[in-house]
Amino acid sequence: MSDDGHEQDGRRNVPGRRRRRFPGISSRAYEHPADRSALVALRRLSGFDTVFKALSGLLPERSLRLLFLSDSVRVSDEQFAHLHVMLRDACYILDLERVPQMYVRQDPQPNAMCVGLDEPIIVVTTGLVELLDEEEMRAVVGHEVGHALSGHSVYRTVLLFLTGLALKVAWIPLGNVAIMALVTALREWFRKSELSADRAGLLVGQDLRASMRGLMKIAGGNHLHEMNVDAFLRQAEEYEAGGDLRDSVLKILNVLPRSHPFTTVRAAELKKWSESRDHQRIMDGHYERRDQDKDASVGDSFRQSAAGYASDVKNSKDPLMKLVSDLASGAGDLGGRVRRGFGGFTGSGSSAASGERPPKDEEPPPRDDV
Repeated sequence: MSDDGHEQDGRRNVPGRRRRRFPGISSRAYEHPADRSALVALRRLSGFDTVFKALSGLLPERSLRLLFLSDSVRVSDEQFAHLHVMLRDACYILDLERVPQMYVRQDPQPNAMCVGLDEPIIVVTTGLVELLDEEEMRAVVGHEVGHALSGHSVYRTVLLFLTGLALKVAWIPLGNVAIMALVTALREWFRKSELSADRAGLLVGQDLRASMRGLMKIAGGNHLHEMNVDAFLRQAEEYEAGGDLRDSVLKILNVLPRSHPFTTVRAAELKKWSESRDHQRIMDGHYERRDQDKDASVGDSFRQSAAGYASDVKNSKDPLMKLVSDLASGAGDLGGRVRRGFGGFTGSGSSAASGERPPKDEEPPPRDDV
């Protein structure tokens, strides 16, 4: 149970086992650096909330609420009661005062989301409910409550609106280009926000194995007896380190249209964070608190974000990231590094293709524009 038994709505909510609770925890405690810096900056903008509320008439929140109310099942003590207990417990652990409404939607695709401007709404599909066991589902519910605590539902709603708008204005010259630029930027932020929410899910479930199992099932279905966590994580290592610069470019192109990072990458990132000092400090009760959010420094958050990106680039095994890191540290021979990264020249009959060097007096000048 969460610390001790607790009262909510006049009923005693007793989770399946004892879990730590984090009173007053700020979402800054678990947010990915890139996610955190963007959110702190937005929160500090004067009138930001007012502007978004003014846009609420254009955004699909009201329509979404009516749609879920009319065509989905609202989670409560009477419907999907086990999910309701998980939801209330997740809000208790992360100290979210207002429990969001939650709906189960008929859809065989395993999925969950948190949307809404004034009040977040959590939606899970029947495919997800049927796929995951209780502890795996608890991590997912914690993931979505983490989105709610971070305020991600606002930007997710904007992303849904802009994605739909892009389809409607695709026929207008240059109109779609501007919209898709915003969508691409929001997707990049949202992929980072998913890493933050995965951390929140771990703080709620407090069971790394369950979080890993859930991600594996999302990737490979309900066949855990055919899967292995270590082998799954090795896939993430192979994905990051394998191939050459061409593969690095393809990775970027593959991920651009996605709102979520790839599942193996999420698993590897979560495991790394679970073993970090930051995670241990939270579990020991040392974390940023919500009443300090107003004093958070935008500059400090951007510096943490920059440091996080620099560390990711430095420690990455991806060929493109290694090239960037080497160049930043002063390593030369850009042309040679790029040629080797892309597999060399392929022209038949040339000395470059055959691996032979031309005579010294015919040595071509070095080229850095390859």
